Amino acid sequence: MFERLISYLDSVRARDPAPRSRWEILLYPGFWALAMHRLAHWLFEAEMFFLARLVNHTARWMTAIDIHPGATIGKHLFIDHGFTVIGETAVIGNNVTIYQCVTLGGTNPTNGKGGKRHPTLSDNVIIGAGAQIIGPITVGERARVGANAVVTDDVPEGATMIGLKARSTLVPAETWLREFIPYGTPCEEPCEPAPSERVKELEDEVAALRQMVEAMAAERAPQAARKSGTDC
Repeated sequence: MFERLISYLDSVRARDPAPRSRWEILLYPGFWALAMHRLAHWLFEAEMFFLARLVNHTARWMTAIDIHPGATIGKHLFIDHGFTVIGETAVIGNNVTIYQCVTLGGTNPTNGKGGKRHPTLSDNVIIGAGAQIIGPITVGERARVGANAVVTDDVPEGATMIGLKARSTLVPAETWLREFIPYGTPCEEPCEPAPSERVKELEDEVAALRQMVEAMAAERAPQAARKSGTDC
């Protein structure tokens, strides 16, 4: 148990440059929220639902992080800061990083039954601050969701999702970053090729229009010269 704790604390230090020691991480709200969720989940699986909810509400009061006791969470989840909500049927893989104000929310099932209604996050996923992942979708391994993005469809492995509603930036799998980058996608990365392509199209249109204007001006130049000579 002690070795698992040390392994978890080291995994957090590898993703967060802020703590100077493992002791600081023990004060993180994400650490306590996850620790209390482990107990709440054990009670939930034992069908002691009231006690599970009691632990859940205590953890939410202490940490501002609301993890439903039914959620399934793998190893080394790092929740950086609070105000995060994780729904009952959410499934989170290993080494997932979630920043503040994230929602792993559910959708209203059309058949009236509960079922799987929350997202599944695969291993090594990074969810940016304020992102909303909604419905029984799957976020592929090593995918990244940008801040304030809204995701309602499955996310391919290694993709970076941005915007409202989020769309893939179509980053090729061979360009994945193998190392962890704190705070999500760096600014120098080409986050979205579409705008640059659109700018190129507009530049080509402007060049074509300039050529048309120059051609029309060349055609009218002799007429203007003759008219000027007649006036003289």
